[in-house]
Amino acid sequence: MKLAVIGGDGTGPEVVAEALKSLEALSKRFDFELAYDELDYNGTRYLQTQQLLSDDELEALKTYDAILLGAIGHTDVKPGILEKDILLKMRFGLDQYINLRPIKLYDSVDSPLKHANSATLDYVVVRENTGGLYTGVGSFEAKGTGDEVAIQQMIYTRQQVERCIRFAFDYALSRHQNDVWRGLSEADKEAGYVAQLTLCGKTNVLTYVFDLWERVFEEVAKDYPTVKTNYVHVDAVCIYMVDDPGRFDVIVTSNMFGDIITDLGAITQGGLGVAPGANINPEGVSMFEPIGGTAPDFTGKNQINPMAAIGAVQLLLSHLGYLDAASCLENAIKVVIKKMDSQLAAKMGFSTTEIGDLVVQEIMT
Repeated sequence: MKLAVIGGDGTGPEVVAEALKSLEALSKRFDFELAYDELDYNGTRYLQTQQLLSDDELEALKTYDAILLGAIGHTDVKPGILEKDILLKMRFGLDQYINLRPIKLYDSVDSPLKHANSATLDYVVVRENTGGLYTGVGSFEAKGTGDEVAIQQMIYTRQQVERCIRFAFDYALSRHQNDVWRGLSEADKEAGYVAQLTLCGKTNVLTYVFDLWERVFEEVAKDYPTVKTNYVHVDAVCIYMVDDPGRFDVIVTSNMFGDIITDLGAITQGGLGVAPGANINPEGVSMFEPIGGTAPDFTGKNQINPMAAIGAVQLLLSHLGYLDAASCLENAIKVVIKKMDSQLAAKMGFSTTEIGDLVVQEIMT
């Protein structure tokens, strides 16, 4: 396993250090070789050299098996510069066309949903990651005048939509290799369904783009007869994510809607501090990261929760096929989260490095 490690800015390097600590322990327990290069693609380098991510550096990233990212964004750099010319350049340049976000509530983690538990809140959002409004296609007319018009275009090709939807169907099936059904009734199971996939869109307003999404969804579904399909408007998806999350198994959606609903999902699972994510190119190099951002107020204080970054390692291991190691790490995460919720933790708290040490301890026992 050869990884590119980009700690980034703020607390990113701190949480990545704990994630690497768990990965190194797993490599010893499961006897696989691990090599990684730590790369300084971040705001500090930009402030010192005015260098962002070069084309040569982007090309070099293609030689790695995966990328582990901390967070990008510096308080002394104007918002948008680092994000566009490092993060988005990697995402688009490496064609990481899937954003994968598990929405999973661990036992003992507090959720703002009073009725939620680990059995009823466990689904995955598959977000298209390189098209739609995020391509930046648009224009101004009469800018700066009273007649100004701003135009931002949501553009999708059939190829973009189909490859995302096919990934979602395949992922729904792979998620249920151990017969863990979500959102299916007994009648559904008797009918032969083993998984469920929900298309989230807005066909009643975005009548061109989501006409394409819905038609492709229905056509691709014919190749997956054991996956039950349904369609839900994005506003209703938000309602159900709060009111009845147990109805979902896998959700597939566009770039813009996916960006919004996954942050809502992260809050329901206990916050961004426990939410990992992945930017995936199934045929190329994928990137794994915590969702919480740089958290500059906590930088250097050894107080930030690294569990999302450690969870990102679990996604990385699963993606690369290290399934035993991924399962071991997930179990360790569950055990440590319970310890963090104990009365002792409530009185004393755990530092960033202590949480990492606890995960390593569970891995090696």
